[in-house]
Amino acid sequence: MLADSAVVTLALPEILQRLHTTVGQVAWVLIAFNLVLAVVARPAAWFYKTRDPAVLCAAGIAVFAGASALCAVAGSLDVLVAARSVQAVGGAFAVIGSLQLLVDELSERRGTAWWIAAGVFGTAVGPVAGGLLTDAFSWRSIFIVQVPIAVLAVPAALAKRRRNGQGLADYAQEPHTQEPHTQKHRVRIRPNIALALLSAALTAALFLFVLLLVDGWRRSPAVAAVTVSVIPLAALLARPLARMLRSGPMAQTMSGCLLIAGGLTGLALLPSADLAWTIAPQALVGLGLGLTLDPLTLQAMDGRRPHFLHGGWTIAARHAGVVLGLAILTPVFTADLRSAQPPAEDAITALVLNAPLAPQDKIAIARGLADQLKQDRGRVPDLDPAFEQLSVPAAEKPAVAQLERSLNLQLQRAATHAFRNAFLIGAALALVALLSLIPLRRRGTR
Repeated sequence: MLADSAVVTLALPEILQRLHTTVGQVAWVLIAFNLVLAVVARPAAWFYKTRDPAVLCAAGIAVFAGASALCAVAGSLDVLVAARSVQAVGGAFAVIGSLQLLVDELSERRGTAWWIAAGVFGTAVGPVAGGLLTDAFSWRSIFIVQVPIAVLAVPAALAKRRRNGQGLADYAQEPHTQEPHTQKHRVRIRPNIALALLSAALTAALFLFVLLLVDGWRRSPAVAAVTVSVIPLAALLARPLARMLRSGPMAQTMSGCLLIAGGLTGLALLPSADLAWTIAPQALVGLGLGLTLDPLTLQAMDGRRPHFLHGGWTIAARHAGVVLGLAILTPVFTADLRSAQPPAEDAITALVLNAPLAPQDKIAIARGLADQLKQDRGRVPDLDPAFEQLSVPAAEKPAVAQLERSLNLQLQRAATHAFRNAFLIGAALALVALLSLIPLRRRGTR
């Protein structure tokens, strides 16, 4: 559940095609889940004040499993978005409950650390898992596999309650769940704001970059999954690097913000669609992710009681940040995509006219391309179907193949340029997150 949005990301291009929708509309598959989870997380946390967390957590997991099954069979975008909203309600209760169960089972520090690590790991690895599943089966498989996993987690959550032999009334009276009023701590605003802004910035790397790979550059989901694996690998290296440099939490988070901003700027300035150019920018983003999400979440929650309440605030901040990122970046790059279409179409026309082909073949290709461009308006068009139905003499086939390659290169350049502004805005969000971490000088100090 902590990795759900990241897992779904690499399935979005296929959902876009299969459900015959637009980029702006398919973004609601992510927006709905994150928006509902951000809104529900805080109220859900209050239920844990007097109720058994094992029961609430198990109930949330069960709701999540049922909604995942509905997502898997959704026949329209509206049904999918509605099911994703229900998923988010169950996910909110499950994620907050898992925090409380981990704290009860281990300790405050260790339980919180494990919960944070699961979220960071899921965010980084999710796109890889989603891409491999989508390529091997279909977009529906990412929801199908969640069902048995969630079903098995229900008895695992309830087992703690049975093992302790506690009913609801007994659990409510225990000191570790019934916090005195004086032990309720204020919410730490600064790290939660930084988490929200960084989540918005990372949306560019984990959502838009995937769309660029699959929908813009026409890479398969499996190739895209392998490509974006640079981010989780770099994130795993971040913590050992920080320990080796012996840097403090503030230095780590500020350095991480700069790395994420630099990586997104690198993605904005890619010189071509060669995947090798994406390695360094992704590595910077991954290192930044590893240096920021873990210490910021710990800073927001460390020593804060009750655990479930501050966990709710942190979950709400992260998912609200994803919604903010999608709300800002999606309109920007869709508008840039629309503005890039006329010059791209002019370039396509020029390439067809200059191709060494017979006039009647040029006309046939032009008609096929026109139909395909009209059908794919609002997204990066796929021109291959226009050539698959073409019948030309054997002597012209090399020229036709070269024309197809040239057209695809032209579209790749147009797509790369269309995503530029969105990546730069993502970089700016990371820098704003950095500014939010700078302590304000108190009045009367020099």
